[in-house]
Amino acid sequence: MSDDAGLFAAGDAGAGGPAGSAASAPPPIDPSAPLAVRMRPRSLEQVIGQDHLLRPNSPLRRLVEGRGGSSVILYGPPGTGKTTLANLVASSSGRHFVALSALSAGVKDVRAVIDDARTRQIHGRRTVLFIDEVHRFSKSQQDALLAAVENGIVLLVAATTENPHFSVIAPLLSRSLIAELHGLDEQGVATVIRRAVADERGLAGTVEVTDEAVEDIVRLAGGDARRSLTVLEAAAEAAEDGVVTPEIVEQSLDAAPVRYDRDGDQHYDVTSAFIKSIRGSDVDAALHYLARMLVAGEDPRFIARRLMIHASEDIGMADPTALLSASAAAEIVQKVGLPECRLALAQATIHLATAPKSNAVISAIDAAMADVRAGGVGEVPRHLRDGHYAGARGLGNGVGYTYAHQARAGVVEQQYPPDELVGRDYYSPSGHGNERELSTRLTRLRGIIRGTT
Repeated sequence: MSDDAGLFAAGDAGAGGPAGSAASAPPPIDPSAPLAVRMRPRSLEQVIGQDHLLRPNSPLRRLVEGRGGSSVILYGPPGTGKTTLANLVASSSGRHFVALSALSAGVKDVRAVIDDARTRQIHGRRTVLFIDEVHRFSKSQQDALLAAVENGIVLLVAATTENPHFSVIAPLLSRSLIAELHGLDEQGVATVIRRAVADERGLAGTVEVTDEAVEDIVRLAGGDARRSLTVLEAAAEAAEDGVVTPEIVEQSLDAAPVRYDRDGDQHYDVTSAFIKSIRGSDVDAALHYLARMLVAGEDPRFIARRLMIHASEDIGMADPTALLSASAAAEIVQKVGLPECRLALAQATIHLATAPKSNAVISAIDAAMADVRAGGVGEVPRHLRDGHYAGARGLGNGVGYTYAHQARAGVVEQQYPPDELVGRDYYSPSGHGNERELSTRLTRLRGIIRGTT
């Protein structure tokens, strides 16, 4: 279950069964509940961050205030307020609220909610259906929602930590607003921490947290408000003298969280940033993203494959040894494995990031393939055709071919491409690295071969 799931918290009014719960008002505060649950905002005024979504008269704000009629998919990393906003929608007046978790609800549960919502609609009451981790719903489960959402039988509020464009079916996307929540900035997380220290629902001033400790918790939280409160609560429990210091924070937590889902959009985003950092020759950023992938448990074979592709796509002949470096790293990944293979991946990353760059290789092969797909093939010149079988010479195959090694320079004037493609240049070396010298050599080669020198 996601970090947002289960935070409709013990004490939800009208809890019906394992699949869902209904409520018309925020649940009472359970003093034994986790700090993150106790400190959940009870009004829009208490929400920190997401100003881009909650500006006056915005669709999401109207929905939270009970005035909006658009279904919405809340998309963002853990601890950014998805469940909080759903709870605020639940407490808006005149609406029946039902929560389902995609981990436990099936098509039958969805249809039961829709049937109940249809009955309530007849009596003038709208139903808000909250689905947590909607990306875990199968296509058939998502299909079951379509008609009810389109006809306004239910107002859907769905939450997901994954990019909905990858995990939610297109018809449901087209019927919903997509609201992307952002991780809190450092000031926002610090505000969350200090509010929890002072608030009666939180620690009620029973501990003191030093400014340095606040800074450490902010760093460890990584923009996740819930994570910051979890760390704060653990540190407060360990503070025997009532003062939370950086040392106590460090003792309370093993490592900072890494936002990365090998099957979700973080996988694609971090991988994209990794490759673009190498392409941009920022070796430090490239190593950062490599570290994020490794710490998060990414398959090192995947990283090695990306490096091999990049070596040809963005470096190519500007530094031909880049491909050798990437290939060697891939072999070490296979033969050695983690943790030691991280060194080879780092070495290849450094090599590729600091190498001169050229996309001439991919441009050349793509241009050649585009001509072939467009019908630019033509007949192979007869002097280049296979002349080793009986009767080949009688057809003119291989007749007139000049053996290049017989020439002093090892290059002779001779037509190699089909007639239709004579003079067509595909490879255009850059002026970077090895290609600077190669460009001059290529001009001489083409001149000899085409008889233009």
